[in-house]
Amino acid sequence: MVLAVAFVSIASCIRPDSSSPAPESDPLVIRTRRPPDNPPPAAAPASTATRPGTGQPLPVLPSSSPPMDVGLVVDSESATIGGGSAIDLVATLGGWSIRLAAGASARITARRNEVVVGGSARGAGLDLHRTGQGSIRVNGRDYRGQVRITAEGGKLTVVNTLTLDEYLVGVVAAELGRRPMSDWEAVAAQAIVSRTYALRSRGRWSEEGFDVRATVSDQVYGGIAAEDPVASQAVAATAGLAITWNGKPIDAFFFSTCGGHTERGTEVFRGATGPYLRGGSDRAPDGTAYCSLSPRYRWREEFSGDALRQALRRYLPAAVGTPAARVTRIRDVAVPSRTASGRARILAVALPGSTVEVPSNEIRSVLRPASGEILRSTLIQLGVRRDGDEVTHLVVEGSGNGHGVGFCQWGAMGRARAGQRYAEIIEAYYPGTRIERVY
Repeated sequence: MVLAVAFVSIASCIRPDSSSPAPESDPLVIRTRRPPDNPPPAAAPASTATRPGTGQPLPVLPSSSPPMDVGLVVDSESATIGGGSAIDLVATLGGWSIRLAAGASARITARRNEVVVGGSARGAGLDLHRTGQGSIRVNGRDYRGQVRITAEGGKLTVVNTLTLDEYLVGVVAAELGRRPMSDWEAVAAQAIVSRTYALRSRGRWSEEGFDVRATVSDQVYGGIAAEDPVASQAVAATAGLAITWNGKPIDAFFFSTCGGHTERGTEVFRGATGPYLRGGSDRAPDGTAYCSLSPRYRWREEFSGDALRQALRRYLPAAVGTPAARVTRIRDVAVPSRTASGRARILAVALPGSTVEVPSNEIRSVLRPASGEILRSTLIQLGVRRDGDEVTHLVVEGSGNGHGVGFCQWGAMGRARAGQRYAEIIEAYYPGTRIERVY
């Protein structure tokens, strides 16, 4: 059920001086009170939270891990909140709170620098507290921990605050997929890599009010729905472990599939200067790439002449500043320079009168197929067909998926199936580093 209609009929009840709350039998219990006279109940401990729809307790995780603030919703005009148990929405200022009954939902919007609940109740911000053993739901997805909502310039930011290890159980399976116990060493390696990435990234988005985003901008975080027994066990078993260089967490770059060779960090990211991001062969003694089991180990994309021209007109301006009006005819597309791993360092696009060079970190954004997704990798070979001096057909045959720097997720699974332990897997992708307990 949606709460917005209920707020319209009881708008007077949300003022701080109101004294007529809805009856307890009403499924939408709306109250006003002035904390600390009647503060909201303390949140249930993480270990007593239950999985939505089952009533089963979520895995117990160590309580010693540091807190993380995760940006769930950023720069959005609205969000929907609710929970499996009752939720108290407590205004940051104004001395009022609202109880949202279990199973109910409320639409949150932004009005300049105020958070608006159900179109009526307004405040500088909202803190969401669950009153029982349920979870807090944001845009239909359930989360551990607590949630804070703020507004600025008519846009909402929704932040999930929880411990690092609680965050990780919502990351590992979302990133690696749900794996069988036979892949446990790879899952444990991913847990350590993701913990290291999170520790290194704390405060990265501090100006926006959180540490990391819940998307591929950082690590994919799916909340409780993404949790998996094998991933939860891996997070718990490796609690406190991180990958270090000179005693500090490393830049733990990772990606899906390397195609048989990882990349030197500075070939892709200017700041990826760590000596452990050196790149190298990722093949078994028999020559088979460890990531060859990946569905993206080999792939192919084709562009007609018109489709290629449309893609370049759309994406070249943002990538290298070439005006779309210049892309009238494509005379050639080539890779004149490659990195040590065989990836394209430069994509040369010959246009009438000049040739545009696209650097490695923009190639995937420029050569987008019809789906609009970025090209899977730069480990590519091109097949060009021309009619006179104009390209009429382009074939891109590629290997791998992702930037290629650091930890190869499908390679880790191949290594685990070859009998390698998580420490050996991590050493292969970040040579010279150590695994240390940091909390």
